[in-house]
Amino acid sequence: MAGVSRSTVSRVINNQPGVKPEVQQRVSKIVAETGYYPNPAARSLVNHQTGIIGLVVPLQVQSLFVDPYFPRLIQGITQACNNHDYTLSLFLFHSDEEESKLYPKILRNQLFDGIIITATQVNDILVPQLLANKVPFISVGRHENSQVSFIDVDNVAGAYTAVIHLIRLGYQRIATIAGPAKNLSAVDRLQGYLNALRDRGYPIDNELIVNGDFTEVSGYEAMQRLLPHKPEAVFVASDAMAVGALRALQNGNIAVPNQIALIGFDDFPPATIAIPPLTTIRQPIKQVGIMAVEVLLDILNDETKQPQRIILPTELVIRDSCGSTIERRRY
Repeated sequence: MAGVSRSTVSRVINNQPGVKPEVQQRVSKIVAETGYYPNPAARSLVNHQTGIIGLVVPLQVQSLFVDPYFPRLIQGITQACNNHDYTLSLFLFHSDEEESKLYPKILRNQLFDGIIITATQVNDILVPQLLANKVPFISVGRHENSQVSFIDVDNVAGAYTAVIHLIRLGYQRIATIAGPAKNLSAVDRLQGYLNALRDRGYPIDNELIVNGDFTEVSGYEAMQRLLPHKPEAVFVASDAMAVGALRALQNGNIAVPNQIALIGFDDFPPATIAIPPLTTIRQPIKQVGIMAVEVLLDILNDETKQPQRIILPTELVIRDSCGSTIERRRY
């Protein structure tokens, strides 16, 4: 229709040099009039790129939509994909059985250029398979394998800062509601709690350490288990669990912070509207999602590059729930 070769049309559509302005204008006019667009499947066969990034969340779907962390992370990933003209493909699971069946499909599927995985677990089964099959990927969250590129926040330092703040305020019996024992972020936050106590000469009391699963309900139940052991302050490994812990204390007529102080981790919007507002460790979740895409694209453009391991800082945000060096009533 334009009276030129296919290669010339290709150069115009792909904004490549070497085309006369009048030819470029003529081809572009016909493209607009006909509504023509390149076939992405055919393109992927030629250049071995699909323009698709896969996001694998190894959690059951119910957990994904309850945890406020993932919507913010996915927002950052989506924004970066859109900025780089990539499409995001989301892999979700409804059960452990479905997860085990879908992993082989992910490994065999060549309809994406690279993978972002989240919520990495101790002894994760997907990562070794991705490495063995040479699938380009990045982990959101620290990974123990030195071959794995990852981006994470400094969970150890964030937890350490929170506990040191409670120690400086004069609290003695400092408990923690940790995350799932197999989750690497939870493991790091528990380590930060332990490091702070040890560095200041505080004894480690296992009765003051309980686990939740990053949900509000688990925070409520964990606080109920802690109360018989009389903690003065509690570092909670996520804001969602901290909100649940706060509700348990309020239902038990235990004043925060006068009787028990609380510090969370995340700085989600509910932390600011809780009563009292929640002191917490702020992590740049959306920025982590954006940078995960940026690093993955670097990996795709240079397959020989060494694994990238990026740790972003956290920030203590002081509000009312941690109290101060006040005279505390017993409960």
